[in-house]
Amino acid sequence: QLQLVESGGGSVQAGGSLRLVCEATGYFSDAPLCMGWFRQAPRNARERVADIDTRNTYTYYNDSVKERFTISLDQDTVKKTLYLLMNSLKPEDTSMYYCGAYFGVCSSGSPVYWGQGTQVTVSS
Repeated sequence: QLQLVESGGGSVQAGGSLRLVCEATGYFSDAPLCMGWFRQAPRNARERVADIDTRNTYTYYNDSVKERFTISLDQDTVKKTLYLLMNSLKPEDTSMYYCGAYFGVCSSGSPVYWGQGTQVTVSS
């Protein structure tokens, strides 16, 4: 069982930057863990933004955020902290951002653990 808590959302003007943080605690075991960021705007489906595995052997970016967003991970035996640095933000990045995780290699499944979400609003 994992607990995920996000922070770092807010309101910025287009072209600005924000950094999202997700702290994961719980029992990690020795299994690989995929952690990622997803976003969901009103009336839209949840969209995969970026993910990374805890062995740091894999990263994924949605085409719409490549070259602008960077995902990274700090980890120790007690917790794992996932970051999403978002640069050159656009109004279309406005959304609720969620941290998600699941045990296994990335792209083998979909998150079963979710944070509560953090709102990102980009004004033009």
